[in-house]
Amino acid sequence: MTQITLQTNKLANFINGEWVEVNEATAVVNPATGETVVQVPLSGSTDVDEAVAAAKKAQKEWALVPAPQRAEVLYQVGYLLKERKERMAQLLTQENGKVIEEARGEVQEGIDMAFYMAGEGRRLFGQTTPAELKDKFAMSQRCPVGVVGIITPWNFPIAIATWKSFPAIVAGNAVVWKPATETPIMAYELAKIFEEAGLPKGVLNVVYGRGSTVGDAMVQHEGIRVISFTGSGDTGRNIASECGKQLKKVSLEMGGKNAIIVMDDADIDLAVEGILWSAFGTSGQRCTACSRVIVHEKVKTSLEERLLAAMEKLSIGNGLDESIKVGPIINQAGMDKINSYMEIGKNEGAKLLAGGYEYTEDVDQGGNYFAPTLFTDVTADMRIAQEEIFGPVVSLIPVKSFEEAIDVNNGVEYGLSSSIYTSDVNRVFKAQRDLDTGIVYVNAGTSGAEIHLPFGGTKGTGNGHRDSGVQALDVFTEWKAIYVDYSGKLQRAQIDVE
Repeated sequence: MTQITLQTNKLANFINGEWVEVNEATAVVNPATGETVVQVPLSGSTDVDEAVAAAKKAQKEWALVPAPQRAEVLYQVGYLLKERKERMAQLLTQENGKVIEEARGEVQEGIDMAFYMAGEGRRLFGQTTPAELKDKFAMSQRCPVGVVGIITPWNFPIAIATWKSFPAIVAGNAVVWKPATETPIMAYELAKIFEEAGLPKGVLNVVYGRGSTVGDAMVQHEGIRVISFTGSGDTGRNIASECGKQLKKVSLEMGGKNAIIVMDDADIDLAVEGILWSAFGTSGQRCTACSRVIVHEKVKTSLEERLLAAMEKLSIGNGLDESIKVGPIINQAGMDKINSYMEIGKNEGAKLLAGGYEYTEDVDQGGNYFAPTLFTDVTADMRIAQEEIFGPVVSLIPVKSFEEAIDVNNGVEYGLSSSIYTSDVNRVFKAQRDLDTGIVYVNAGTSGAEIHLPFGGTKGTGNGHRDSGVQALDVFTEWKAIYVDYSGKLQRAQIDVE
């Protein structure tokens, strides 16, 4: 394919509808090649102040625009994303490394979210309910919160941003967005699309920079009333603590340690396909990636043999090559973390069946590649079975029963996604009841969430809120109860009830 490139060598912040240059910058590196793609600004707290001021001013007017008219902007954004899908996908692969078919799928998530949330512009449903007194009307409605701060990660630089910004905007809020410094291009492209779609100045603002400066300034800013964050658990907890002091709404999504259960009555070939996709898609760098396979001891050997054979066929390299199935690791820090868990697994007594090393064969020597890795004879209490590695690493954990499989699945601090392969309908219904994750799949892998259902998890994965689906509106709206008394006299609830 003809490689698409950016028209600029250095990005700029997008504040109040203007492109604002920042002096300090750092390189965005293509993880497949080690080459610099673009320079990204390293903004400071004053840039955040300017963005919040613009957002506060714009939001007052934007909230008065009827929601169906706000939705028209999102429809136009969806059309433009659809028109530029291939361009966006190629640029995404260059900054993030994920293979091109996955990049196209991620842009499609943004398209789907645009049209879905645009539809909410004619809903945003509240409720009407009977009042307890005569000649009185009672109802509730959603109201915008004000200025929303979104902090997004590098592994899904366009999809997660649309999960957060689109419901916020259609609900009448203004947005200040800090994208990851590793993957800023999608923010640049989406801001240009919003500009072209006719979004009023100041409703969307993009401020590039490090979490320790821009992120902290957003969290601490009194003008931002909601923080929606996806990223590491430690950072999320710190954000929650600071927001709690300010009584500021906060939505957190902080990862997972997801498992596929393979029972003795499962279709093993189908399970292998699901494991390959869930574990090695995006090189395991998904919060929904399968990093544990909980397998019934009766089919453990069969599953291992078929999985190893399938892993040998995985092609590794630059994601712009249509034949590649496993792309690079985002950066050297990611490589170092994965390498450290190879030693941890071996020292714990797990058996390494495949991979476990940095991959250098037939790939660009400037890239970061790690071979798809399989440990077996892992016990549920090992660190490699408990801690998020964020790479193409899978641990096989043998169990003796369905009940043990459920216990092992639930025995981690996270609760994002889980999966079970079985042909027993009774097990299916018990599993979807007993698996303590926010997302459950049956006879499918742990990845593949659709935008019209809520996305998020339990326990250490988050704080109870959800991205995506109509539930995302709960993060970016406040409920207002309204009572209209047309009796012409004072009526006291709970007191003047006959």
